[in-house]
Amino acid sequence: MQRSVIWALKAMSVTALGLGLHVLTGNAVAQQDSVTALVEKHRAEAIRKREHIHQNPELGNREFKTAELVAEHLTALGIEIQTGVAHTGVVGVLKGGRPGPVVAIRADMDALPVTEETVLPFKSTVRTSYLGKEVGVMHACGHDVHTAVQLGVASVLADMKADLPGTVKFIFQPAEEGPPPGEEGGADLMVREKVLEDPAPEAIFGLHALPSLEVGTVGYTIGPAMAAVDHFYIKVRGKQAHGARPEEGIDPIVMASEIVLALQTIRSRTLSPLEPSVVTVGIFRGGERFNIIPREVHLEGTVRTYNPDVRDRVESRMNTILEGITGAYGGAFELNYDRGTPSVINNPELSREMAGYLAGAPGVDQVLELPPTMGGEDFAYFSNVIPGFFYRLGVTRPGQPSGGLHTPTMTADSESVTVGMRAMTHLVLEFLNARALQPNQ
Repeated sequence: MQRSVIWALKAMSVTALGLGLHVLTGNAVAQQDSVTALVEKHRAEAIRKREHIHQNPELGNREFKTAELVAEHLTALGIEIQTGVAHTGVVGVLKGGRPGPVVAIRADMDALPVTEETVLPFKSTVRTSYLGKEVGVMHACGHDVHTAVQLGVASVLADMKADLPGTVKFIFQPAEEGPPPGEEGGADLMVREKVLEDPAPEAIFGLHALPSLEVGTVGYTIGPAMAAVDHFYIKVRGKQAHGARPEEGIDPIVMASEIVLALQTIRSRTLSPLEPSVVTVGIFRGGERFNIIPREVHLEGTVRTYNPDVRDRVESRMNTILEGITGAYGGAFELNYDRGTPSVINNPELSREMAGYLAGAPGVDQVLELPPTMGGEDFAYFSNVIPGFFYRLGVTRPGQPSGGLHTPTMTADSESVTVGMRAMTHLVLEFLNARALQPNQ
């Protein structure tokens, strides 16, 4: 059963889960009023940029125009920038007028090879080549919203620069959905290129659009939040033969069929039912003609886990199953198990603090505590180095249907950009203010 905590108090944020009590002082009220006014000043521009980015999506490591738009915006604000980070990433550093800590916020910029089927007036009609095929390109995961929110936050905080107690590092990341085959990219490469250094942030925040939440709602998870993402490739090899003479061959389709079913026993019979995990075969490809037993079948899929020991056990058990089934038929196999993004673990102490601040963010109607998901996010590479807080932004207008993430009908209402600007700006200011008051923590 999903545990939800609905926050109704706007003058203070309270939780029975130990998130603490944050009473709005006179200064805090003035800060909220200032944030509200500045978001209102910059929201129209941020929404226009969101619609432009949505209409002109680019795949991972190819975000050339998006990166140019981001760099131009930050430069116009007087923010120091670095471009070409992890191929197309952009990093901006805003130094406040008062001493204080450094905090980072991250937005991802890449789109997906999905043909859009929404009725948005700014829908994407872009097409490109991906893995040798012509495909549509769409922001089907909300990265257009993420980028626009962060651009808007930069505008607001640049206006508050004189009174800003510390430094904000804006990380605009490419290739969150994964770089093209044979290339490096994403958060992993940004970390290796030292994006979390000089200046080194004490913490990092990120948000993600969630179509199941309405505009005005934000959600969070304390501790384990998103799963590790692994990708496996299997070649099942047999012996080609005429379909009418199966005794002369070794049928890889039969072997692969048994393998697909047997892999499901890893979750149901090898692992504890209390350990979250998923083993999914998403591609089953083999054969060229109806009356020929093929030589080889290709299987491809994903494994999702939270526990590193479970991750090891799944890979080991896959090898055992493949050896057993192909050995029984006289066939052979090749397994390539690619360990991808690690699990996102929200720092518990930081998350409890930030969840309390979210309840006081102007424009946020309710805050929900969400259960962990088996979806993955390479924000994990950042939050494995420094404390991180990754939360969800409601993007669906009441009464407006939306498909899920990564679908052709995923729809985000532009007003979610406004809510995202308010929420993220509020978190950054509360984080900096709290540590500026307690510099020894």
